[in-house]
Amino acid sequence: MKVSEKSLHLLFVVSLWVKAVFAIAEIFAGIGMWIASRDFLLRLAIALTREELAEDPRDVIANALLHAAQHLSIGAKTFAAVYLLSHGIIKLWLVIGLLREKLWYYPVAIVVFLGFVAYQTYRYYALQHSILLLAITVLDIIVIALTWHEWRFLRERAAARSS
Repeated sequence: MKVSEKSLHLLFVVSLWVKAVFAIAEIFAGIGMWIASRDFLLRLAIALTREELAEDPRDVIANALLHAAQHLSIGAKTFAAVYLLSHGIIKLWLVIGLLREKLWYYPVAIVVFLGFVAYQTYRYYALQHSILLLAITVLDIIVIALTWHEWRFLRERAAARSS
């Protein structure tokens, strides 16, 4: 079954908007992480996990969140804030450029997104087996493939116009 260019373009645009929403969420989370105290983050984690842990004391995600909040060092808090802010800002900048169809953004976005995939894959295998991290990585891979396709399509269209 051949997928039309129109359908692929729509999927590309939708995936960029999803990435934009994630990027904005990362920016706000980074700001929150930057300004929130360790005690506030611990109280927030307790409040968020209380009901889930009451239902299932072995819940992996709730326990991981609570454990991370209990053992959050100043260095880890700063790293998380800087990582979330920079990751979100870079992604949002790239998404805006891609939505504006600026050709030079495409290879830059592919390289940057490949870097994110490499780092996320390392984190998944070496540090944490997070389903959310895996889902974000799969989304990034899909966006890379769609970005590559869209870039080739736009270059071919530009070449056809100039001939």
